[in-house]
Amino acid sequence: MASKKSIDIPIHTVRGQRVVLDSDLAALYGVETKVFNQSIRRNLNRFPEDFSFVLTGEEWLVLRSQIVTSNEGRGGRRYIPRAFTEHGALMAASVLNSDRAISMSVFVIRAFVEIREQIAANNAILKRLAEIDHTLLIHDASLRDIYKKLMPLLAPPPPAPRKQIGFHP
Repeated sequence: MASKKSIDIPIHTVRGQRVVLDSDLAALYGVETKVFNQSIRRNLNRFPEDFSFVLTGEEWLVLRSQIVTSNEGRGGRRYIPRAFTEHGALMAASVLNSDRAISMSVFVIRAFVEIREQIAANNAILKRLAEIDHTLLIHDASLRDIYKKLMPLLAPPPPAPRKQIGFHP
């Protein structure tokens, strides 16, 4: 398998979803933002609302204040950006034709395969742990029963009645 590289893309939370902005994806895939957005607009039917959406003006203002971009009149963005969920980011790679987008597509697919294998291994481990837990519960119940039966045997015998001194009718 190819060497693992760390990819640092700013991931934001918008509408309760983790998303990446169009400009960040364009940089990742090695194309200009304008070209990237043009490819997306030509293939909008591949991007349902849970894959990609245009931010509202308010959402963009909040994000812009967090990521410190310049104002519109000073060379900043002129259009509100589009946000992509992880599924949308993968779909975007499939509609682009740059070498980088193709290699990123392959990278993401391999990452999903690796994650699926790890989940399968985790499920096997969890199943085995559940079996061990069940066995321990059975043993615990048996040990508790043995303990209850042994307790009377381990308790010291009651003291013998003392002989009383004196006259007793």
